[in-house]
Parts: sequence; C-alpha cells; structure tokens
Amino acid sequence: GSGCRCGLAPAARLMFFPEGQVQVFLYASPVDMRRSFDGLYALTRHHLKLDPLSGHLFGFFNRRSTMIKVLYWDRTGFCVWAKRLERGRFVFDWNSLARQTDYTGLKMLLEGIEPRRIRKRYQQPRGTQ
Repeated sequence: GSGCRCGLAPAARLMFFPEGQVQVFLYASPVDMRRSFDGLYALTRHHLKLDPLSGHLFGFFNRRSTMIKVLYWDRTGFCVWAKRLERGRFVFDWNSLARQTDYTGLKMLLEGIEPRRIRKRYQQPRGTQ
C-alpha cells in the first residue's frame, strides 16, 4: 500500500509531522513552560477559542522565546513536542508574531526564520544583470 490512511483527519495520516491542510495556531503571549497536556489544552480551548481535538497544531512559547511546545491530537491521545534553543530566540517581537500559519511556516520558525521578517541576504548591485 501507499501508506495513505484515507478518510482520516489531516493529523491522523502521519503521526509525528502532519502536513497538508493542517494549520498551526500560535499563542502570542508568553506561557509558563511547566504546563503540559492539560494546561496547554486549557489555553487552546479557553484563550485561543479553538478545538484541541481538531488535528491542528498549537504552539506556545516561553517568556524569553527560547522554547516552544506544540500540542496536537493524533487520534489516540495528545502529543506535546518541545524544542529549546541554545542560542537565539524564536520570536523577536510578540506583536508581529503571526497567530496562524501552515506547517511550512512552523518549519521555518523552528529553523530560525520568522515568516513575516523574510529578507534577502544578497541583493545584486545596481546596474548589473
């Protein structure tokens, strides 16, 4: 077989890194990283006003923006994935943080690229082609 489990929610097709139509919702305020499944579920339900069982991903950052936790439902239970940076930060300006993105936007954020702050690193000098 092709490995496709047709008819399942988008996040149920792949267990760890769902892609496709999965949306990523980012909580744009610092969160106490001692929160786990229940605490992140409550923030998703009551503050983001979204359904944590939807199969979408919900991202939360600590105050220094050096750690992210991602909550998602994978058909059989909640999963929490975490990453802590040794250098740098995920978010430099809380006001410019996109509240919703797609899976590609999340991957960019995890690699150190803020989707709204994309700049070319190299510009061709004027007058040259």
